[in-house]
Amino acid sequence: MRATAVRRTALAASAAALALLATACGGSSDADAKDGKDEKGAANGSSSAPKTPAKALTAAELETAALAQGDVKGTKITKTGPADEVPADGVKVDKEACLPVAHAMYGVAQKDALATTKRKVIDEPKADGKKSLEDVAKGEGADAFKDAFNLTSTFVALHSYEGTAGPDAFTALKKAAVDCAGGFTATVAGTPTKVVSMAEEKITGGDEAVAWTVTSESDGATAPVKLVALRKGSSVATFFAFNLAAAGGDVKFELPTAVVAAQDKKLA
Repeated sequence: MRATAVRRTALAASAAALALLATACGGSSDADAKDGKDEKGAANGSSSAPKTPAKALTAAELETAALAQGDVKGTKITKTGPADEVPADGVKVDKEACLPVAHAMYGVAQKDALATTKRKVIDEPKADGKKSLEDVAKGEGADAFKDAFNLTSTFVALHSYEGTAGPDAFTALKKAAVDCAGGFTATVAGTPTKVVSMAEEKITGGDEAVAWTVTSESDGATAPVKLVALRKGSSVATFFAFNLAAAGGDVKFELPTAVVAAQDKKLA
């Protein structure tokens, strides 16, 4: 395949996922918003919620528990800003049952959340990378695209809930993922994103954790993103990860396990 065709195919495939990433990690909203250890539970929507509700973290405690630079090797970690916020009423879905999934993808807390803090975790370019963005622009082909864009960006949203609201929110998300495995459409800031499938993956952490590969479609091209949810006590963390080279079909896209493990450790 000619280099120009390779780049065009890869960029087309990434378009759908970029529509999600642009909003979730640097979006255009003007409003400010406030795997599983139990595979059977993840499948049927049940939760291993504690009989005695865990103490809810305060806003200050949640901020301390959030990821900071140096917590995940080889990444740059920054706080999000107003441009990254998506209000709960700004997320629309064509299937009401899928709303918890759409909220998780955009870092929106479920009802009864006491506090929320968010981070962007972006892979640092590899020092031994053979190709650069300039090489891609010069038409160096598929290898150049893979080397230049094989970086994973993860949007982390950490929410603190009162009483059993945290376990309940986690359970609602798992049930929604099962109900919406066949796809749905989410619209934010007037931009629709068509999700064609959700496939569960294995991950461990916290009191319970679950993960999915979410495949979106735009103009006939598909792109994968990763969605992870982790609950520790009454706190719930969601992770929305995207890799541009994987969207182009050039590399295998893995779950952001290092980011999840680091957040799990800080919540312990």
